[in-house]
Amino acid sequence: MALLEQDGFTGPRYDLFVEELVRYGISVLRGWMHSGYIFDLVAQRGFGLNPHELDLEDLATDSDLREELATMTIARALPRFRQQALVDKRWTPEGGASITTYFMGACAYDFPNEFRRHRASEARQHRALRREKELYSPSVSTLSVAQEVLGNLSVLDELGEITDPRVQAIVALTLDGYSQDEIRELVDATTVRAVEGSLYRWRTKAKQKRRGDRDD
Repeated sequence: MALLEQDGFTGPRYDLFVEELVRYGISVLRGWMHSGYIFDLVAQRGFGLNPHELDLEDLATDSDLREELATMTIARALPRFRQQALVDKRWTPEGGASITTYFMGACAYDFPNEFRRHRASEARQHRALRREKELYSPSVSTLSVAQEVLGNLSVLDELGEITDPRVQAIVALTLDGYSQDEIRELVDATTVRAVEGSLYRWRTKAKQKRRGDRDD
């Protein structure tokens, strides 16, 4: 460690140290995720992730998912670990914990955010798949305003014709599967009703335009 400090925690020796640390960290994190122990560990640190049974099953059976989450967690943990543990010398051999144990503790603080990002991404994908199904087989009796907008595939070609940037964003985000409450936040609308109103007005204009094109 003295040699690494002498190098300023940079250079070939530090790179080799980081390579070994990363290899070790990925192996441990993968094991923690496979067994589900990672959720007990982060809960002890105040991060109650409350994983669903399907989350646990995915982590136990999907090696690529464990690899991805472990890699991203370590990528985010390394810079802070370098600064706090090494540069600021918060870790010392006399502290009782090995450098690898200290590093895994740092990873345990970054894992919750990575897991939440993964879970949010999965939720968006599921919404998008559901929306795609609605595009091709909409139920007229149950269509909401947003679903009516998406009920016609021509919306894909008409997006570029929308002159109001906010309305264009609302329609595009609806097509991508975002909920109206999420869209309200993303476009800084005052209420969900304002989002619904924008969709309704755009839908009405689009229908009028298509009627005019047919008449011509």
